[in-house]
Amino acid sequence: MRSQDYGRDVLAGGKKRSVPEVAAEPGVVVEDPASGFCGAVVRFESGNVVLEDRHGRERLFPLRPAGFLVDGRPVTLVRPAVAAATPTRSASGSVRVEGLKARTARDSRIWVEGLHDAELVERVWGHDLRVEGVVVEPLDGVDVLADRIAEFGTGPGRRLGVLVDHLVPGSKESRLVAAVRDEHVLVTGHPFVDVWQAVKPAAVGIAAWPVVPRGVPWKDGVCAALGWGEPYEGWRRVLAGVRGFRDLETSLLGAVERLIDFVTEE
Repeated sequence: MRSQDYGRDVLAGGKKRSVPEVAAEPGVVVEDPASGFCGAVVRFESGNVVLEDRHGRERLFPLRPAGFLVDGRPVTLVRPAVAAATPTRSASGSVRVEGLKARTARDSRIWVEGLHDAELVERVWGHDLRVEGVVVEPLDGVDVLADRIAEFGTGPGRRLGVLVDHLVPGSKESRLVAAVRDEHVLVTGHPFVDVWQAVKPAAVGIAAWPVVPRGVPWKDGVCAALGWGEPYEGWRRVLAGVRGFRDLETSLLGAVERLIDFVTEE
């Protein structure tokens, strides 16, 4: 059936068929029948929805009735429902500050290993960080930690908190961290190979994280085992599954909370 046939069959003439509404949550995959573009919902812009395909290309589409296909069937995309009352707790479990205006950023910083770590911290602790005026920055790997600390220039009121993956005895990360001798730097971490593993499996709809053979990049191995496509597609699934602190392992929760306390201590 051609794409234009959907409009006549569903909305025009004769007996109209009911078209289901689908909440446009991040990660929901739909197809635009007019162009054939297929992608996952990533965000909204000016009342339109932005889709991203498997190659990372983004396109913007209006939210028209019966304007998209899911599994070959027409649907109407709608914005996700907004809770009637503003929650009193943030995603981290802290008391939400109403009417918040982010304070001027502190000189102190929190560094994380990569972009995924930064996005996950923002998802759960973003409200707290804006209240405290703390900026989180990707470090692009712990190998450059010593040089970056020297460039930053720590001191009283200019502290660094660093979140490290795979911080276990005998790991490369533990050896690099052990070399840090600066009272104005606190390094914490979690035991997982990648920050994805710090998300509880149930939050992303799996029983457990797959075991990846040695020599295979961890994210590639996980996506192959679960049929998630490319790592960027897998990450969308992981991030979309995190609603708050209860979706994270306690080792990550404790590590981040300690860093926030450290860099905000007067």
